[in-house]
Parts: sequence; C-alpha cells; structure tokens
Amino acid sequence: MELIKREDVKKKPLPGRLLQLVVSKEDAVSHSDVMTMGFARYSAESGPMDPHRHVEEIVYILSAEDGWTRYGGSGDEPDELGEKVPLHEGMTLHYPGDEWHVFGFEEGGHVDIIFFYAQPDVYSKK
Repeated sequence: MELIKREDVKKKPLPGRLLQLVVSKEDAVSHSDVMTMGFARYSAESGPMDPHRHVEEIVYILSAEDGWTRYGGSGDEPDELGEKVPLHEGMTLHYPGDEWHVFGFEEGGHVDIIFFYAQPDVYSKK
C-alpha cells in the first residue's frame, strides 16, 4: 500500500487547470498500468479551459464556488456542448467515453475535483 497525501503531490500547471497526478502510467506519485486518479483545480490562476474529451471519467466535486460544467456531443469538434450545469461540493459526475466536456467558473470562482479513469494515460484524445 502507498499512503499519499494531497499536499505532497506536485502541482503541474496546464492550460485551464492545475493538475495533481496521483496514480497513472507516467509522471504520477504511484504507478499503475490500468488506471488514472488525480486532483484538478480550475480557477483564474490557470485561466479558462478548452473543451476536451478522453476515456470514460468519474469526477467528484470537492469544492466549487460559482463553478460549472458543460458537456455533450462526441463528434470531431465540441460544437454540441449544452448549457452550464452549476457544480456543488459532493456532486459526482460520470462522463461517458469520448464525450466533450469543460469546467469553468465565474469571476472569483473555482472548481476543485478528484477524477478517475480506467486507463493509465491522462489523455487519449484532444
């Protein structure tokens, strides 16, 4: 067993988010060939995020203030995203594989999540 504390996981700034990769195939605290788990924070510190898609994902909202998600569509472009869905602490989101989605926030807001997918790579598609 590995005991990993979030405060000990390095923060990797990416466009639109601050990522802390806990379990993954590469660049994580703990290695796995079959799954990925980590934390992400969306706020003004990282700027806006572009819609993206990847394998099936489960997200748990740790904290949110004026935060939201938009999702929908599985084509080559994220042109079918629906309305903003407000996010609140304690919500669980399940995004099917290849479904476009994005997290955002109003001025002064944030979204803080823990995410899981059943593949070892952080992203398989744009």
